[in-house]
Amino acid sequence: MVSSLMSVLFVGLILGIKHAIEPDHVIAVSTVASNTKKWWRSSLAGIFWGIGHTATLFIVGIMVIALKGTIPEGWSLWMEVIVGVMLVYLGFKSIVLARKQKAGHAHDQKSPYLKSVVIGSIHGLAGSGALVLLTMSSVDHIWEGALYILMFGLGTVIGMLFFTTVLAVPFLLSKSKSIHYNLTRFAGLVSVVFGVYYMYSVW
Repeated sequence: MVSSLMSVLFVGLILGIKHAIEPDHVIAVSTVASNTKKWWRSSLAGIFWGIGHTATLFIVGIMVIALKGTIPEGWSLWMEVIVGVMLVYLGFKSIVLARKQKAGHAHDQKSPYLKSVVIGSIHGLAGSGALVLLTMSSVDHIWEGALYILMFGLGTVIGMLFFTTVLAVPFLLSKSKSIHYNLTRFAGLVSVVFGVYYMYSVW
């Protein structure tokens, strides 16, 4: 029994890592990483995304499992639409901020960590339905479900930590302000385009 549970938790960890690198997650966090000036700040942004993501998954997941209910399909659909809207907003915000920085105006004062937690929380709500179904099919007790979700969350933290660190490389190595501006603007544009496509695909 212990061996079987450990196997399930390990699978949860691997699935969490895989889940973290889905396009909408990476694109959203890239808009945060593009505006950080230090490597460790970018890496921490990935960790805080994972914390926000795990928190909402855990709260919603445990409530649904405990009540032996399901998440309405309409809820899941609207949360996916909200993710698309968020991607468009983050993209526009990144483009505007890049222009302000190029012009020598003040930098964005909002903490990248708070922003990452909010982004992760929204992603967590959007993905809660699928995770709850997966958890309920994998475990027999609520405490096992809690462990599974936490291991899944740990996987998302690990995955996003790695990718935000990698994503920060071109932005941090670009010594030219012009190159940095173009990279940041490109990240914002990708976020806007993908956000529109994402809303179209889920609707």
